[in-house]
Amino acid sequence: MNYHLPNTVQSPVAFRILSTLLRTLPALLLCAMLAPAEVHIVIETAFGPIEATLDDQRAPISVRNFLRYVDARHYDGGQFHRTVRTKPDNQPGSAVKIDVVQAGVSPQHAKQSFPPVMLERTNRTGLQHLDGTLSMARMEADSATNGFFICIGNQPSLDFGGNRNPDLQGFAAFGKVTAGMDVVRRIHQSPSGPTPGGAGVALGNQSLTPPIRILNIRRK
Repeated sequence: MNYHLPNTVQSPVAFRILSTLLRTLPALLLCAMLAPAEVHIVIETAFGPIEATLDDQRAPISVRNFLRYVDARHYDGGQFHRTVRTKPDNQPGSAVKIDVVQAGVSPQHAKQSFPPVMLERTNRTGLQHLDGTLSMARMEADSATNGFFICIGNQPSLDFGGNRNPDLQGFAAFGKVTAGMDVVRRIHQSPSGPTPGGAGVALGNQSLTPPIRILNIRRK
């Protein structure tokens, strides 16, 4: 069976244009595949919304883990429960000071965590703990589940090699706030009291009193 190109394509100029498109198409597709993938979310809090993007390209494990809890609605009724501040300093148990607010799932889901995930170190992902960065809370490496925190100001001691954690492995940054940092800062400066059973880096008046309620977290 013979196929014939339309007359417009049979012209030399049109043929050259079509040939160029066919040659460049693979490169365009490759660029699209390599472009950073972002997932947009909204954290609805009692103080207002916080919008963020999650970097699914550079921190896929952390983003997939976080979205498991989002999609299962474990953050509905969750809380920002901890504020860590340098002004006034509420970190007497740590020589390395940071500014973050920490959140977790609702109390009813606190014992229903998915298995912990591997730590995506910032020297591998290329991400940094900057103002508005979302990152996974952890104790030991590869122990993160549902807890996360948001940075207020740049926090290089939380990157790989930083000495906030004695193991120098840092924390897994996976997203950034795009709107609502005023809400984050309001949470950060909210009243706080002694951390129940607090010791080490958790020692001090770091427990938000009362906690700031998370109404829900949804993909945008």
